[in-house]
Amino acid sequence: MQLVCGKRTLDLTQTQIMGILNVTPDSFSDGGRHQALDAALMQARAMVAAGATLIDVGGESTRPGAADVALELELARTLPVIERIAAELDVVISIDTSKAEVMRQAVAAGAGMINDVRALQEPGALSAAASGDAAICLMHMQGQPRTMQHAPKYDDLFAEVNGFFQQRIDACAAVGIAPERLVLDPGFGFGKTLEHNYQLLARLDRLADHQRPLLIGLSRKSMIGQLLERGVEGRMVGSVTGALLAAQQGAEIVRVHDVQATQDALTVWRQTEAFR
Repeated sequence: MQLVCGKRTLDLTQTQIMGILNVTPDSFSDGGRHQALDAALMQARAMVAAGATLIDVGGESTRPGAADVALELELARTLPVIERIAAELDVVISIDTSKAEVMRQAVAAGAGMINDVRALQEPGALSAAASGDAAICLMHMQGQPRTMQHAPKYDDLFAEVNGFFQQRIDACAAVGIAPERLVLDPGFGFGKTLEHNYQLLARLDRLADHQRPLLIGLSRKSMIGQLLERGVEGRMVGSVTGALLAAQQGAEIVRVHDVQATQDALTVWRQTEAFR
């Protein structure tokens, strides 16, 4: 399977690594570390050298309780980073945003994927995504970032996540966005309890009916920390294990902070699989 991401095409015949690059002061794991342009570019270079084929640039934290960020500030944080990465590195750039204008300007600056935790439900987002040729990741979230972890509840977890995906795929089709441009993310930690998260991770095959690539992002999240009783900096091994479990179930993209460690795990697994 291949995914067209603007001017670049991503080979999804094996799991690809998306490196996380938050240019924010308040992201839960790396907030404040890569706000400066030079620091962001250095991190992007390091992630690509370690094996990342996508870099996800985010200018607004979506952690539980996070405050909204003004449009002008989000643009000021993300566009210079996208422009520099696009000029220097051979990598697919993803813009992590829900704002229509950020989508438009980021794609014009060189982003080849729109990664939207609100699945193009904000005003103007559908038309903004339809106007370009970037790939689009639609994520499932119950509620909104500020309140999503206040007692999330499902009558049928997989039916509801799949129903949401189908509704958003249909909404995209209605504005001319072909299914071939879409990637699906079940939204680990976004309106899910610990049990919900691990139910999803255990049975990713139950999200395969849409025949679209899956993007799995659980790196350093509370589902790792709560289970292992670890702070953010102690969650690397659990995060890499989760990414490996997702890859073993066919996930096409894993979104991670620890690119080198994830690449090492995937390399050992692939080598072992070659002798089965």
